[in-house]
Amino acid sequence: MDDLKYEKIGEANSRAEAEVIESFLKAEGIDVELVEESISHSAYVLAQSLVEIFVPREQLKQALDLLAPFDDIRPEEK
Repeated sequence: MDDLKYEKIGEANSRAEAEVIESFLKAEGIDVELVEESISHSAYVLAQSLVEIFVPREQLKQALDLLAPFDDIRPEEK
């Protein structure tokens, strides 16, 4: 697991919200990967699905500092 180059920094409640966060971080020079869970096997249509937000490990602290005011995307502390 230590070989992973990206780390999850949080989740957005919709693709649109995730794309705003992605644009914000990319404007600051941070690479971003969005991962949306597939709902193709669902019998119900969902208006929203969670989108996980990942950044490179070496940019993790910078991304978290930039997103500190937006604490609703951060994963809950365990």
